[in-house]
Amino acid sequence: MVVPPSNPFTPGQSPRFLAGRTAERRRIQDRLARVATYGELGGPLLVFHAPRGLGKTSLLRAAEAEAATLGFVSVWVACARDQQLLPELAQRVRGSLARHDALGDSGRTTRLEGLTVELGVPGARVQAALGRRDQPPATAPILAVEELLSEAAGLVRAHSGAGLVVFLDELHAADAGELAVLLNAWQNLDGAGRPTPLSIVTAGLPVTPEAITRAATFGERSTFVPLDLLADTDARTALVRTAEVEGVAWTDEALDLVTAEAHGHPYLLQLLGNTTWDAAAPSRGATLTSDDVRRGVPHAQTQLAAMHRARWGAATPTERAFLAAMAAVGDGNVTRAEIAAGMGRDSRGISDPRERLIEKGVIEPVGHGLVRFTLPGFGAYVRGLDEA
Repeated sequence: MVVPPSNPFTPGQSPRFLAGRTAERRRIQDRLARVATYGELGGPLLVFHAPRGLGKTSLLRAAEAEAATLGFVSVWVACARDQQLLPELAQRVRGSLARHDALGDSGRTTRLEGLTVELGVPGARVQAALGRRDQPPATAPILAVEELLSEAAGLVRAHSGAGLVVFLDELHAADAGELAVLLNAWQNLDGAGRPTPLSIVTAGLPVTPEAITRAATFGERSTFVPLDLLADTDARTALVRTAEVEGVAWTDEALDLVTAEAHGHPYLLQLLGNTTWDAAAPSRGATLTSDDVRRGVPHAQTQLAAMHRARWGAATPTERAFLAAMAAVGDGNVTRAEIAAGMGRDSRGISDPRERLIEKGVIEPVGHGLVRFTLPGFGAYVRGLDEA
């Protein structure tokens, strides 16, 4: 019995082939090369920011895999609103070192033993403990994080590794107080002048640069890199390279249809690839056609409509008024003045819903006073609500 090839397209997950992002990947490679070559910090905090679905996590995962081939020990933390960042970071650092045998002999006592970094509820005392049995603990959380990262990076280097690289995803969700501690620790390490083979690469929603700057004003010196939609050539490459692993090809017309429908949106590209594949059920050596794409599009539209409903359902009445005014203008870039006019408000009176919708990833800023929907088709969905 011949087993058909499995569907290689993975909407909502990291793609099997990451197309484009050449400049962004080079930025990360440059940081890692600096750490590996000189055994020092890999430059300022590197922050990729973009709406959901544009491949931030996929970019970081690709960098994590590449770092491993270069001899780095990686630490991955996905920030969340209900999760403390620093205790999670501490535990994952220790876990990564243990998995890579970088803690040394079991008899050795390091500063990583018994590590806790705790931030209490607002107004409570901030405490940290970092130490070993023959030394008093550090009681300042900034110092605790400094020593955690410094010693961990040093242990990796001492065990013939290139260094330590920390990946922080969804950074916009981190608590402001914890983010301030991390930023201060990073600045202190940078100013200390001692070799620390360490780099931190992060990603978050478009509000992330503002969140970092609010947490610590010097955070503005971080390197902020926005991710944009994929170019058509990169989108086509992603479709072709993903399918060819399973011995399947595309016709040019089919590729044109998918790239036109996806509008350079990485998530939609994977979704349309997935529904086309399911519609075709190809065998190895087959070619996906425009008819396959057309049969798959309705299934993709059903998934997209569910996402539209979820975003609309999570919006407050004021946010819905903002979205309706924005959708009434069109599907491209919309000015602040146009939205304010549609809501019957002064342009200064729409700042709160605007910021909340950006934080939710429903809209994104694309220039001074300009915003656009992050998910293709959302404007048409909102306009359709008035007709229902």
